[in-house]
Amino acid sequence: MTASTVDSASPVALAEGDRLAVDGLVLNVRVSPRRKRFALTVELDAVVTLHAPQGRPAADAVHFVRAHRAWVADKVALRERTRPLTPPKRLVEGEVFRYLGRTYRLAIDEERAAEAPVRLVAGRLVISAAQAVEPTLGRAALTAWYCRAGRRWAVGRLQPWAARMGVPEPGLDVSDLGGRWGSFRPGPDKREKGRMSLGWPLFQLPMHLVDYVVAHELAHVRIHGHGPDFWALLGRALPEYEERKAELDELGRRMWMGDIA
Repeated sequence: MTASTVDSASPVALAEGDRLAVDGLVLNVRVSPRRKRFALTVELDAVVTLHAPQGRPAADAVHFVRAHRAWVADKVALRERTRPLTPPKRLVEGEVFRYLGRTYRLAIDEERAAEAPVRLVAGRLVISAAQAVEPTLGRAALTAWYCRAGRRWAVGRLQPWAARMGVPEPGLDVSDLGGRWGSFRPGPDKREKGRMSLGWPLFQLPMHLVDYVVAHELAHVRIHGHGPDFWALLGRALPEYEERKAELDELGRRMWMGDIA
């Protein structure tokens, strides 16, 4: 299905999947009934997404985007400067993969069952020969391993960071977030703690950078958006957050994002 481009003067409410053109800038539209105000995100590939409350017309969105055009331009320029540099991986014996800042070589087991999960054995990531010759199977098996291993490690980090920041500990999952390092979704009401999602590529990075992302998303348990209050809360828990953010921006662009040669 092809997304439609909405007339910026249209009185019709924005819909999920629309594309909105504003002064030469084209934005993808995401609509949520739980959202109360507009927001903008610039993805790692420099695509700009407008997050809109349900029922709001395009004209309102255009006014919001124009008011934040300078911020969008700065973010797009940053994304262009920090595009990923890492080439695709090859599913061959000895290929290097990272986990929590350390490197591990790929090992191909000819006798391993075709659908067997990837295992870390004696410092090697072991996959079956069937997964090595079929890129779709191999990628799925490796990313599933990152999800399992990453969640086992990260679940033990939530409690100390949540306690340090004075926020409830949310649920946790690790999955493919399409290039984002993490996200936080609040619960439907105050009785629900919400859910943190971490992207599997995050777990290639050193532990202190994973901790930075965990702390960053935990700050969203209390504060939506990235205003001064958000950075003040994060700074109290992690005074060196600016250095870690800069290191993440630089090192993160060199991490494998799932492409197979």
